[in-house]
Amino acid sequence: MHLAQILKLEFLNDNLQAKTKTEVLAELSGMIAKGSPKLDQSQILDVLQKREKLGSTGIGDGIAIPHGKIGALEDLVVAFGRSRNGVAFDSIDGKPVHLFFLLLAPENCTGQHLKALAKISKMLKANNFRRNLMEAKSKSELYKIIIEQDEACPL
Repeated sequence: MHLAQILKLEFLNDNLQAKTKTEVLAELSGMIAKGSPKLDQSQILDVLQKREKLGSTGIGDGIAIPHGKIGALEDLVVAFGRSRNGVAFDSIDGKPVHLFFLLLAPENCTGQHLKALAKISKMLKANNFRRNLMEAKSKSELYKIIIEQDEACPL
């Protein structure tokens, strides 16, 4: 599992404008819908909001990994967003979230979905990776940082 296979440069936002959890999910799902003609933003948003009702995907340390499954998908899709100001996301540590990795998977793809979640979680445990993501100056620099960490972090 390599993120380079499922993360596109156009699915990165280095300056999220969202101020609420719902706005973050809408902004990230809008990027994916724009780049994936088969997907509808409202459908993506609905799936993500239903998942959030089960429990926040804000895992602490300024990180959230919203995720869900969508029938119309053929492959995993990952998007990334960074909020400089942070967003209240009902994280387990109660702190604002700055770094968001959104993961969407086909409905019948549990194994790959879990591997991708585990990979992203493992990558984000590295303090220097989180710091580098916050300090990146551009989308292309963010992409490079993510791909380098992905390659350095076997699952």
